[in-house]
Amino acid sequence: MSRRIAQLVTILLAFGAVPAAAQQAPVARTITVTGSTPQVCTLAGGDLQTGQLVNFNGISGDTLQVTQLLDQQTLAARPASATVSFAAVCNYPHQIRLESENNGLWPTDGRQAVNAPGFATALPYDASLTWGNASGQLQTDARVRSSRSQRIDVNQATAGTVTLRLAILAGASNNGVNAPVLAGVYGDTLRITLEPR
Repeated sequence: MSRRIAQLVTILLAFGAVPAAAQQAPVARTITVTGSTPQVCTLAGGDLQTGQLVNFNGISGDTLQVTQLLDQQTLAARPASATVSFAAVCNYPHQIRLESENNGLWPTDGRQAVNAPGFATALPYDASLTWGNASGQLQTDARVRSSRSQRIDVNQATAGTVTLRLAILAGASNNGVNAPVLAGVYGDTLRITLEPR
């Protein structure tokens, strides 16, 4: 019986063992994975900066209204300022463009300057912008109703906040400092654009 057990163990070992010639070395394969990222710039809606509105009502971050445009005694422009921030990202070197549609605050009903010597028919304002390490300023003069823009080169990808500050100076006018302003509703459209250089 012990001989039979020894034969059985030998048979079991023979079937369970893997011959050395049947073993293979590990095989490695290299797989290349690629992808591409398009050039993208995004600019979110504006957020009004709490405590940064002087003589402005913030209807929203994208619409501002001067609370009291005129001094009630002199009818000259009162000072006003506002700061608005925009979350933004641009994943390549680019430029940021700040553009005034009218080169100042002009009557919104489309009327042209009327013959009223000594009165202001439009109001200049300043817009300054900070974006990453770049900054610039657009000064409107309200002398001619036309678009006016400022382009700022940004030499690297940038993410963070675009900060815009608007300011109307006391007595601002297209007809001399402290000129009384003709009655009407005044406005302008200011655009901020992130774009390729």
